Amino acid sequence: MAAKTKSVYICSNCGYETPKWLGKCPECNEWATLEEAVKEIQSGAKAKQSSLTAKSVTSFSLKDIQPDNELRYKTGMKELDRVLGGGIVKGSLVLLSGDPGIGKSTLLLQICSELGKKLRILYVSGEESYSQIKLRADRLKVITENLYILCETDVQAICEHIRSTEPDIVIVDSIQTMNFTELNSSPGCVTQVRESSNMFMRTAKSLSIPVIMVGHVNKDGNIAGPKVLEHIVDAVLYFEGERNLSFRILRAVKNRFGSTNEIGVFEMMERGLCEVENPSEMLISGRPKNTPGSCVACVMEGTRPLLAEIQGLVTSTGFGNPRRISNGFDYNRFAMLIAVLEKRGGYFFSNMDAYINIVGGLKLDEPALDLTIAMALVSSLKDYALRDDVLAFGEIGLAGEIRGVSHCEQRIKEAARLGFNKCIIPESNYKNISATIKKEIEVIGVKTIRKAFEAIIL
Repeated sequence: MAAKTKSVYICSNCGYETPKWLGKCPECNEWATLEEAVKEIQSGAKAKQSSLTAKSVTSFSLKDIQPDNELRYKTGMKELDRVLGGGIVKGSLVLLSGDPGIGKSTLLLQICSELGKKLRILYVSGEESYSQIKLRADRLKVITENLYILCETDVQAICEHIRSTEPDIVIVDSIQTMNFTELNSSPGCVTQVRESSNMFMRTAKSLSIPVIMVGHVNKDGNIAGPKVLEHIVDAVLYFEGERNLSFRILRAVKNRFGSTNEIGVFEMMERGLCEVENPSEMLISGRPKNTPGSCVACVMEGTRPLLAEIQGLVTSTGFGNPRRISNGFDYNRFAMLIAVLEKRGGYFFSNMDAYINIVGGLKLDEPALDLTIAMALVSSLKDYALRDDVLAFGEIGLAGEIRGVSHCEQRIKEAARLGFNKCIIPESNYKNISATIKKEIEVIGVKTIRKAFEAIIL
């Protein structure tokens, strides 16, 4: 006979447990910290037996454990495989999150075509009906006989179906719609999301079946639900991009089986999401010619060098306090760069509005962007158009010095491949550049901000 369950309330701050909800925890005196949870109740004889008999467990030596030869499943999308670290790992729990309408469900349904050639896929939907999924699959040209659809929100029924059918991959869209029937709370609340994720995690690990869950985000851009959800899963992927733009960035913020520095670039088209194999060329393709305030940077996203256009605009302010607006770059670092340009470089912005925009909807925070942003701002301030074949990158210190960055040769090779003829880099990196690269592209090492701008003018 299966054990019964009941609802209890546990304080998230100190762990105090009570059978009913209280506004204030009696143990730690914190307010609104009691959360509903499920507790299993055993019969008297069974409880007594379990208390006397401990569960038998066995440990294994690391050298005796044989790895699985077929550890990962290829999705058919190189950009997605790159972010996952080479493919979907057996028994892993992956959370895919992003803004509404960004393309999460579209991406997961698209990879079913390639995965369905050899694997059986169970697509669980709590948001759409069978006919709606069929319409979307026809639009995306998803044709496979190994894709099975289940429109259900009861987590216990879903996990029981997974155990009976044993598919190769399970897709859950979305975790916020799942419902644990033993709880009285509504789907999407903290307790429901946590308990549903725990059940999917136990099912994935016990059967060695990878489970991909779609997660919504709140108005702050964070994953809706408890923070513990990100600790339960093996990988957390974020879909970034503006809804009115066609380009999407897939980024891993947690990955137990790969790097978290890799990104995947996609473009939303009529037939679905298409991979962008050369994102650098795409991001600088529409760059204006001979326009002040535009400069190109090269940043590293994992092992991939990525060229991005930085646009700066400096204009007279119409208010008492000048405005500082940054799009895609950290605002506080942007304000710091303006202060360094004024104090160390002699470029004054005290009565000027300053704006920075990273083209393509990218959000970058690498220190190597400092020199590029400074060049774009000074170019707009002086109304001087930089050469179209010039690229600059480097970190700026508070003393106005240009500090070295990592993977300098990789950045320069990417710039030379895309037709750039001149590259402004920190002088500390210039000493380590090989003579072969210097023959392909003109490389100039600089120490200060003013020297960098003078090198571009020449």
